[in-house]
Amino acid sequence: MENKVKLEVVGLTAGHSNSGSYTLILGENKSQIKLPIVIGAYEAQTIAFELEGIKPSRPMTHDLFKSFAEAFKIKLDEVYISNLDEGVFYSQLIFSMNGSPLHIDARTSDAISLALRFKCPIYIKKTILEDAGIVIEDMNSDAPARANEDLQPKSAKPVKDNFNNLSLKELNELLEEAIKEEDYDKAALIRDEITKRNMS
Repeated sequence: MENKVKLEVVGLTAGHSNSGSYTLILGENKSQIKLPIVIGAYEAQTIAFELEGIKPSRPMTHDLFKSFAEAFKIKLDEVYISNLDEGVFYSQLIFSMNGSPLHIDARTSDAISLALRFKCPIYIKKTILEDAGIVIEDMNSDAPARANEDLQPKSAKPVKDNFNNLSLKELNELLEEAIKEEDYDKAALIRDEITKRNMS
């Protein structure tokens, strides 16, 4: 258990940099280290519905999956964010079926949406949080997560996605600026570039 850290959903915001993108923010309870994950509009909507307690008139895909699993007595025990490769987070759904654990690969946005529906814990490999987490000092981790009410992306601002000409010092300064502006999807791109350079 010491190699993994429990996370909670602490925010969901419309993206600043990429039209149609949203940033899901995960964090450890009472910690300033947050994990921004850029997700699509549909995934953001399914997460927002669950966070806000909105029940659509017809079941969404994740609701259908939960109903199916429960009908066959399959229980989702936890979600585990197990890997980060070239800016992509990899997750596992860990189920109990007939008393045996079953691990299924999943997109992290889908895994989080299911974790919220099954009310199961979300864990991350400790080294991934250490490498990919960013410090956000002004976000109150005690406040309940609130979804963006209209779920409409903010107007897109161009993001510099080619950081080859910047030094690590310049990248870190750019990262701090993106965090101050609450541009978490840009911060995630910069963080990924810093991580890539530190690994090479």
